Amino acid sequence: MDVRLAPERPSISSTTVFLQDACVQHRYIRSRDTSCIVERPERLRAVHVGLAAAVARLEESFATLRNLKADLEAPKGPVALTSAQETDTDQLALALESLNLTNPSSGARGRVPVQFVHSDASVNILDNEAVKFIHGDIEGDVYPENVKRWVADSRAKIDNGESEIPEGLSQGDLYLCPESLLAIQGALGTVCEAVDTVVTRRQDSSPSGNILGNSTTRAFVAIRPPGHHCGENTPSGFCFVNNVAVAAAHAHLRHGMNRVVVLDIDLHHGNGTQSIVWQINEESYRKALEQEAGASPDKPGLQMYYGSVHDILSYPCEDGKPELVQAASVSIHGPHGQHIENVHLRPYSSEQQFWDELYARLYSKLLIKAGEFLDGTGGPGDDVLVFISCGFDANEHEYPSMSRHHRHVPTSFYRRFTNDTRKFADRYARGRLISVLEGGYSDRALTSGAMAHLTGLAEAEGATIDESWWSLENLLELERATKKRRGGRVSQPTAAAPWLARAVEVFASIDSSHLVSPTTSSRNVVSPSSRVLRERKTPSVPGERKSHSQAMKSDVKKIGGRKEPNVAVKQEMGHDHALSDSASESSLSSVPDAPDDGQTSKKLPRVILRLGPRPVDADAP
Repeated sequence: MDVRLAPERPSISSTTVFLQDACVQHRYIRSRDTSCIVERPERLRAVHVGLAAAVARLEESFATLRNLKADLEAPKGPVALTSAQETDTDQLALALESLNLTNPSSGARGRVPVQFVHSDASVNILDNEAVKFIHGDIEGDVYPENVKRWVADSRAKIDNGESEIPEGLSQGDLYLCPESLLAIQGALGTVCEAVDTVVTRRQDSSPSGNILGNSTTRAFVAIRPPGHHCGENTPSGFCFVNNVAVAAAHAHLRHGMNRVVVLDIDLHHGNGTQSIVWQINEESYRKALEQEAGASPDKPGLQMYYGSVHDILSYPCEDGKPELVQAASVSIHGPHGQHIENVHLRPYSSEQQFWDELYARLYSKLLIKAGEFLDGTGGPGDDVLVFISCGFDANEHEYPSMSRHHRHVPTSFYRRFTNDTRKFADRYARGRLISVLEGGYSDRALTSGAMAHLTGLAEAEGATIDESWWSLENLLELERATKKRRGGRVSQPTAAAPWLARAVEVFASIDSSHLVSPTTSSRNVVSPSSRVLRERKTPSVPGERKSHSQAMKSDVKKIGGRKEPNVAVKQEMGHDHALSDSASESSLSSVPDAPDDGQTSKKLPRVILRLGPRPVDADAP
């Protein structure tokens, strides 16, 4: 594990960003044409740009606060203050004191409580208790074994003109390469490392009164592939393992976290996470009933709350399949031990309407219901942990093709919701909050969303946050300054604003996207599909295969080592996810930071995907 701190950073960091270099090795190799593949390694580069910009802006804000503190402490002549002025001064002094801002040895940069960790953590998916808890099976670890075999066989399959994804699974939204196992296991290891760091934080004081050691309470884990569409043994929507569910199981099994809150803000419903949460709650509820009936006491089972705000018209619900639409609309709190809240995104005509009506009265229900879940199961406690499944594809800057139903949110949503969740975690979970990257595909959506999100995680009372930081004008400047040039290097902008120069400096110190291997593929690629990209109609084919929900209804699943039948609400579907509408929209995979304001009107070319056997159309996570 390589911990990299920005210059002049104090020894205490309340927010830690976890990065994993192995994640960029998961890439599409089925064909040479990757122009329409939106789940790409360069997604992480765009996220890193946003994180660097957030640090630069926060440093400026904290520097201003430090200067105010110095002014307050400077000797002054006798001045008569009114009681109101004294109160204001006292409140400002307390706010500044809470920031633990110490004078830097040199320079005027502020101290920001953020550190970056380049993790080398990894888990063996065939030998990890948390992975077994989520993705295990009665007959053995069948699904993890399958994933490992698919990865190992991927190159040979493609060289033979076949798809590396088995028939019956989505060909349009799943892909693997020989390095994918490194990415998958690295992602799981990193999110579990984040759990260990947050749960076992220390706050030891030195004789001088400074706080030493690990005091991380909040973490953002920038990993891929995403996870929230993966059920117990059904990969879909770019997802092969459920990162957040495995992290929750790790927290429960290793650290005794018995109550976990998952808040999913991806554009798409996390059907895999909800299915897993349902099974876990069902098993814990059964154990509780058995103990009430006189069974021997057992250690408390894991209880989970899942809350999601998403577009009900997009994947996995866009085809209108009743079981998927119903699952994405479920709100149940208490009966059968279930704690689920689903809220649908709605269009809005102005930001004032969004904040006053949609956010305050509708989207905030995720936190309200989460609070009711925790209040009803013991209130605040040491056994509570909060997760955000953080997708940025609902961002106003996402590809129009991804958010074509106009169910999006302003970029500032990622700051305000995160800040509200931070306060929620402070109240119920001793501040323990872990955010994990899910979807988000256009570079601008990822950069602006990550910038706003980290600001919400790291901001402190008294800090001045300006939401114009991620205005379109500033984003364009940031994109120009960090655009990848020949040789993969980023040039320092000439006469740039201080925040912009600092953002480039931080980005250069944290980004690892240059490690991605060049996209290569065999001469024998999978035969081209005859389907035009973005055709939305479900093909009517005689003898069409059954959906995964139909095929698996008779399967027997396991949670905690006990056989349990599937429940009706379980949705572990193998669906395709939408790719970009045109090569021009996803050209950022070759020119990662080209501006994309969504305003340019172009005639869309006829694009043919080179995919495997009969894809089924749907959206991206």
